[in-house]
Amino acid sequence: MSKVVIKVENLVVSYDRDVVPSKLPVEIVERKGQGHPDYLCDKAAEELSIAISKWYIENHGRILHHNLDKAILAGGQSDTRIGSGEVLEPLYLLLVGRAVGVNTRINGKFLPVGKLVIQTTKNWLQKDLPHLDIQHDIIIDYKVRSGSTDLVGNFEEDTEIPRANDTSIGIGFAPFTKIEELTYKTERILNDPETKKKHPAIGEDIKVMGVRKKDKIDLTIACAMICTELVDIDHYFSTKDEVENLTRDLASKIWDGDIHVDVNVADVPDNADCLYLTVTGTSAEQGDDGQVGRGNRVNGLITPYRPMSLEAAAGKNPVSHVGKTYNIAARKICEEVVNDLSVDNVDCYVVSKIGKKITEPQIIEVAIIGGKKESKTKRRIEEIVQEQLSKMPEIWRGFMNRSYELY
Repeated sequence: MSKVVIKVENLVVSYDRDVVPSKLPVEIVERKGQGHPDYLCDKAAEELSIAISKWYIENHGRILHHNLDKAILAGGQSDTRIGSGEVLEPLYLLLVGRAVGVNTRINGKFLPVGKLVIQTTKNWLQKDLPHLDIQHDIIIDYKVRSGSTDLVGNFEEDTEIPRANDTSIGIGFAPFTKIEELTYKTERILNDPETKKKHPAIGEDIKVMGVRKKDKIDLTIACAMICTELVDIDHYFSTKDEVENLTRDLASKIWDGDIHVDVNVADVPDNADCLYLTVTGTSAEQGDDGQVGRGNRVNGLITPYRPMSLEAAAGKNPVSHVGKTYNIAARKICEEVVNDLSVDNVDCYVVSKIGKKITEPQIIEVAIIGGKKESKTKRRIEEIVQEQLSKMPEIWRGFMNRSYELY
């Protein structure tokens, strides 16, 4: 495909409209880790979209219309004790969506949606939750139907520059503040494979809540522990100490103010039945349920002090669903503006209109804090926006390669 040349229209550049969150007296940030039930639902939806997209490409030459952005995880029941445990009632994962080829042939073939659901979901679950018995601890189900004729028709109307699948909002910001960086990286380091090798009792369901009040940060960490990897109750509490130590070591590289870390604060130390124990590493085995779109936003965080879209990006088609693609484009615009210009903060808002080309948003605002209000600043922003909009028809490739963070 030749490069698309886009004329930037409907661009608004705003200055000093808001306050950088790091300058506020309080910041609150949250991240739900890779074993959290909401995270699991997001990943299930996105991995299925990738698998179906690859089947479309192999059998039709390009991605066809689909949206698989609905999933729910109903938790099971388990019996946990220090040193042993079992799942008594399996988790139940239901994937729901729409896809071309479910009941009509594509080049002589039906879309093998059931096979793709089961194989794809089992493959990534085995890697992400190694203590989950795929054969016995989870039931994987699906309800995927054909899409409506109007939305499928809209998708097929223009294959060179796709038309927006929805009227939606994409939002991005940059850069992360210190507490945003710390909250994100805390979960990532605790779920790092090297950490698991050294401390195998640390489960995958890790949620981090970061609160900054002036120059003091308070991190509250909920960390599922693997009961079968624990020797005794002292081992449980020593593992908690290791979680705190790892977090403090990381914090010392990011934050130079006061730091307070709490791990599994609901524990009752003298009662082994009131500890955060799991068999599988996720609270979904008994304590919690999950749903697509209730977890992290496209940048991997929940940031109530920032502009946020409520779109569930995971599972949406990567070609024309702007509830997915515009969030990535907005974030990339912000990152490039921060890299190229001396500004303190950038927010970007992009709004589509269903049926219009994805390269022609009805409005795009880039809001800047700091920097100089010069004509060359706006020109450079226009160039960055133009570049990103020109890449929109090919943005799907990044989703296929898992190059973008969605949850």
